[in-house]
Amino acid sequence: MQNWIGGVEKLDVLKRVPIKEQEPIERIHNFDEVCLGYTPDEAALEAQRCLECKNAPCVKGCPVEVKIPEFIRLIKEKKFKESYLKILETNLLPAICGRVCPQETQCEQNCVRGIKGEPIAIGKLERFVADWFRQNCEFEFSKPQPNGRKVAIIGSGPAGLSCASSLAKMGYEVTIFEAFHKLGGVLYYGIPEFRLPKEVVEWEIENLKKMGVEFRTNMIFGKTFDLEDLKQEGFDAVFISSGAGLPNFLNIEGELLNGIYSANEFLTRINLMKAYKFPEYDTPIKLGKKVGVIGGGNVAMDAARVARRLGSDVYILYRRTEAEMPARKEEIMHAKEEGIKIVELVSPVRFIGDESGHVRALELVQMKLSDPDSSGRRSVKPVDGSNFVFEADNFIVAIGQSPNPLVKKAIPDLELNPNGSIKVDENLMTNIEGVFAGGDIVTGAATVILAMGMGKKAAESIDRYLNAKKHENL
Repeated sequence: MQNWIGGVEKLDVLKRVPIKEQEPIERIHNFDEVCLGYTPDEAALEAQRCLECKNAPCVKGCPVEVKIPEFIRLIKEKKFKESYLKILETNLLPAICGRVCPQETQCEQNCVRGIKGEPIAIGKLERFVADWFRQNCEFEFSKPQPNGRKVAIIGSGPAGLSCASSLAKMGYEVTIFEAFHKLGGVLYYGIPEFRLPKEVVEWEIENLKKMGVEFRTNMIFGKTFDLEDLKQEGFDAVFISSGAGLPNFLNIEGELLNGIYSANEFLTRINLMKAYKFPEYDTPIKLGKKVGVIGGGNVAMDAARVARRLGSDVYILYRRTEAEMPARKEEIMHAKEEGIKIVELVSPVRFIGDESGHVRALELVQMKLSDPDSSGRRSVKPVDGSNFVFEADNFIVAIGQSPNPLVKKAIPDLELNPNGSIKVDENLMTNIEGVFAGGDIVTGAATVILAMGMGKKAAESIDRYLNAKKHENL
């Protein structure tokens, strides 16, 4: 990490302009955002490092093809409003994407400046202009002429929001149905405040409302309404983007002991139900002094860092090494700065409880890495006779999520893939005519920006489909 030690005096084109962060000793005692963002001068200085490549490989690495050199050039000129509007041409949620997208494996990985030196801080610049606009401007939207057609979107996560934005720009009447009482899906209940403040999510959604998108909360597809209800209400097409909200489990002995949480439940109670504000909110999460988090992805990092803020000593238990962790490098770095320990090459065998039925330990087995296969992936296998006991007061299981099973119950004829995800064609249409799907319910748990890319693609496919239907009926 580059430590901030004062104002930026000159530009080193090989290095990023440093960005201020909360100190670890401070941030483990609060849920405030860790990264504090660029100032206007810092953003303009970082933007000067951009080479404005003609072929723009960075754009090719972005799932929604943000016009990166163009918005960065406007930052150089300190035309921050214009820069934000340029991003908005392809991405409605820059304040969110600038914070949680894995730029290091997408746009920034393709940055030519990164061949020699550090790539441009594209994500931090995207976040800067979105925050600057939010603090200094009013979102305005010129509604197109209504085309007289209605689309229902199930789920208000990134795929649903992206699809709604694109359809609204085309003149569609769009309604989003959300199961929870708060909007945003995984953006709201799954990502902690210190990584993605709720006010940012709420602001982005308010902009969608200004675009004419209607939201209905506490609407559970397959329970409070179904496909027939949507047809009766006159919706011409449906986009299912209800996410991957079903947590995966280890299926080992003792997993039902008290004191073991799925990361999904743990983070939902923290983010949506404000469990960390007990007794102000009567939804407490009770953690002991020592907590083990099983997994190595971003969700595991989020759970571990939340547990640390609740006062526990936290250990991440991962079956491979840190180098193979799928979590963002920035999140791993932040976790280690906050005192979280990583225990590598261990795999759970069984949970061990006490006489009251509360977990007290986890039996682990040491693992060893094999040589990489043709895909470059290294598998692991247990080391015989290496079992040992890891004692802790609580465990959080963060080994992934599966698609929401309620959708299949609501649409029995819907075709699924073997892993339970919805099967779609190249246009994201399911086997049910007029019903499309995208995001994590199709791909399994993935990134925000990939879900947004699918939402955008679904909107284009829905538009083509309904236009073709219109011509058939002429």
